[in-house]
Amino acid sequence: MLAIYKKELRSYFTSMIGYVFMSLFLSIVSFYFYLHNLSQRVANFEYTVSNVSFIFVLLVPLLTMRIIAEENRQKTDQLLLTSPVTATDIVLGKFFAVFSILAMIIAVISTYPLIMTRYGKVPFASAYASIIGFLLLGGAYLAMGLFLSSLTDSQVIAGVITFIVFFLTLILEVIARRISTSNKTAYIAFVILWLVVCLVLWIMMRNLTVAFGTGIAGVVALTGIYMAKPVLFDGALIKVASWLSAMARFSNFYRGILDLSDIIYYISLIFVFLFLTIQAIKKKRWS
Repeated sequence: MLAIYKKELRSYFTSMIGYVFMSLFLSIVSFYFYLHNLSQRVANFEYTVSNVSFIFVLLVPLLTMRIIAEENRQKTDQLLLTSPVTATDIVLGKFFAVFSILAMIIAVISTYPLIMTRYGKVPFASAYASIIGFLLLGGAYLAMGLFLSSLTDSQVIAGVITFIVFFLTLILEVIARRISTSNKTAYIAFVILWLVVCLVLWIMMRNLTVAFGTGIAGVVALTGIYMAKPVLFDGALIKVASWLSAMARFSNFYRGILDLSDIIYYISLIFVFLFLTIQAIKKKRWS
C-alpha cells in the first residue's frame, strides 16, 4: 500500500493536477475568507467554511475522475491487478494519496482563524469544529469519487457522473422538502432509488440475474409494505433525504457542535465507498 500511496501522491505533483486543485481550492476559500471575515472584521471563521462547502462538488471530480478510470482506459490497471498487492492495498493507497492533498489544504486553512486574532477574540471551538467537519466531508466526497471512477474507463464520464452525484447530495434535502410529502410520492421515490442501486450493482458485477433479482425483490418488498401500511411512508422521503445528504450533517460542525453520530456518519460513508471500490476492483481481478 505504501508504494502505491507514494506513486499516486508523486503523480499529483509531477503533473499539473495537484497544483491546480490546491491553488483553486485555496483561492476560493481565501476569497470567501476575505469577503466574510477580513473585510467585515468578523471573527467567526465558521461563516466562511459553511459558505464554501460547495467547493467539493466543483473540484473533487477534477481530482478523482482520473484516479482509476484513466488506468482502466490505458489498461495499466492490469499491472496492478496481476501484482502481489491486494485490492485493499490499491484502493487505500489511492485514497490516502488524494486525502493527503486535502489534508495539506486543510493545514493551510487551519491558520486562518489565527490570523483573525489581530481583530479580536476568535471563537476557536466553533472555528476548528467547522474545519474538522470540512475535512470529514471532503474525505466522504473523495471516497465517493474514487468509487465512481472505478465504474468506468472514461475520465470524462467519471467526472460528469461524479459531479451529478455530488450536486444531488448538495440539493437532495431541499428537493425532498419542496416535493409532495404524500406516502405515494415517497413510495415512487424509494422504488426509483432502489432501481438506481440495482443499476450500480449491475455495473459493478455485470451479473444481470443478481441485479434483476435484487431489483424485483426490493420492489416487491416496498410494494408489500406500501399496500399493507402506507402510513409508514408519510414524511419518510424527507427523513431519508436528510440521512443520505452528506451536507445535512455538516451544519452541526459549523455551529461548533462535535456530535459523535455525525463523525461516525462521515467515517461510515468513507468506509462504505472504499469497500464498494475494493469489491469493484476484485471483480475485475477475477473476471
